[in-house]
Amino acid sequence: MKDDELRQDIIDELDFEPSIDAASIGVAVDDGIVTLSGHVASYAEKVAAEHAAQRVRGVRGIAQEIEVRFPDAKKTADDQIAKRAVDILAWNTAIPDGAVLVKVQKGWVTLSGTVDWQFQRISAADAVRRLSGVAGVSNLIEVKPQLHSANVKSSIENALKRGAEFEAHGIRVQVEGGKVTLDGVVHSWHERSAAERAAWSVAGVTSVKDNLAIG
Repeated sequence: MKDDELRQDIIDELDFEPSIDAASIGVAVDDGIVTLSGHVASYAEKVAAEHAAQRVRGVRGIAQEIEVRFPDAKKTADDQIAKRAVDILAWNTAIPDGAVLVKVQKGWVTLSGTVDWQFQRISAADAVRRLSGVAGVSNLIEVKPQLHSANVKSSIENALKRGAEFEAHGIRVQVEGGKVTLDGVVHSWHERSAAERAAWSVAGVTSVKDNLAIG
C-alpha cells in the first residue's frame, strides 16, 4: 500500500472513532511508519488515537507525538488525581487490594507493585488513564504469577492455533523460564497484538518480548 493511501485510511479511522477529535490530530506516513501529532484534551483520547491507527492494515510502526493540553478549567491537582486513582483501583474487582501503588507528579501517574496476571496490569492502567487531569501513565507493575503452566511453550502454541485473529504457522515461540519471545511475521498490527495477548494468557508467563514483524 502506498503511503498516501495509508495516511488517508488512518485519517478515515480517526474520523470514525467517536472518542477522538480528529480535527486536532496530524498524520504523516513514511514507508508504513506513522507519526501522530497535534493535541488532544485528555490522555485517554491520546491512547484512543494510537489504537485507531494500529487498527489500520499496513501500519508497521507508530511514533506518538500527540500532546495532551488541558483546558484551564479542567486542570486537576496531583493529590486529587492520586486520590481518584487509588479509589478507582480499589473499586476494580480485577485488581487485588493493595497490590498497586500510585504516584502522581505534574499530572503524570506512575503505577508500581505486583500482580499475578497481565490482564490485571493492563486493567489498572486502563482505569487510571481515563481520569480527568491525567497527562500520562507509566505502568511499572510487575507480573509475578503464583500459578505456573507445566509446559508454557506448548500452552502458548496451542493458544495461538486456537486464535481466529492470526495465522499461527508464521509465529515462533521461545521460552526461558517465564520469559517468552515471539518471532516471525504477521499481516497487521492487530494480529501482532492478538498474538502477544495469547502469550500473556498462559499461567506462568512473566514477560513477553514481541519481535514479530509486520509484512
